[in-house]
Amino acid sequence: MRPLFVDCPPFLKQLYEEAGLDRLVPDLEIHVGDPAGDELVALCAGRTHVMNDHSRFSAAILERCPSLRCIVFLGTGAASFVDLEAAQRLGIAVRSYKGYGDRSVAEHAFALMLAAAHRVAEMDRDIRAGLFQPKNSIELLGKTVGVIGTGGIGREMIRLCAGIGMKVLAWNRSGVPSDLPCEAVALDELLRRSDVVSLHLVLNDGTRGLLGRDKLALLKPGAIFVNTARGAIVDEAALVEALESGRIGHAALDVFVEEPLPQDHPFRRLANVTMTPHAAFMSREASINLLRMALEILREELARG
Repeated sequence: MRPLFVDCPPFLKQLYEEAGLDRLVPDLEIHVGDPAGDELVALCAGRTHVMNDHSRFSAAILERCPSLRCIVFLGTGAASFVDLEAAQRLGIAVRSYKGYGDRSVAEHAFALMLAAAHRVAEMDRDIRAGLFQPKNSIELLGKTVGVIGTGGIGREMIRLCAGIGMKVLAWNRSGVPSDLPCEAVALDELLRRSDVVSLHLVLNDGTRGLLGRDKLALLKPGAIFVNTARGAIVDEAALVEALESGRIGHAALDVFVEEPLPQDHPFRRLANVTMTPHAAFMSREASINLLRMALEILREELARG
């Protein structure tokens, strides 16, 4: 059977057609929607290769797809959507990739930092509610930003922050490249010294829960915390406590442990939280790169037979 894009969002379908990407895998079948459970199994029946944007392939689902040999996951974070241990046990290759939207995600993190420092979302909400009252803000020139993770996105964030006159500290588990305009420091030192902390790590067994209560307690009083990486890298309950107490001044978040964010989540009621719905990667430019790279990988896998 033809390879299948199991859950193509409408905007990606439009970009796929506009950018002429259909030439890369001409026989690709595209399903627009959000299949789950039995529908997902039915769509994958008889397929050997699929592209997956956001559908959850649990062990139980994978076991019901005996013909499946390869899942090309769009972007990073495949472990959040595909049971990788089950896939390996069943002989299903899971391909993912990075680098498609480094600049877009970094710009989004940078925008969240600015919005938090200048309290943009708070004042926007006030005006819409009928209150026209300026709020004090923070000028970032000369302030210290700590960038955790110096992969493609972290590197772009470092350059952006250095470009507006911020002092940049950086920490990376495998070391910080020497060609970046930053000072390499230990993680605890970064947390203690930074006025802003921006998180740019992948989620894996080594980073899950990395920033727990003890680490968050090291932050300067009133610090700004930005996360465009993955919600599970941070202890959300501890972050809520720090925000409620004012220990952390503001959190600017694009990612959460549970997405969509539950209606009763404390983040929704905190004025010192600015949120976007896991949208950092969704520029037109990054989305075209996302599709193109997935299709190139799918083409490689299909050529292998």
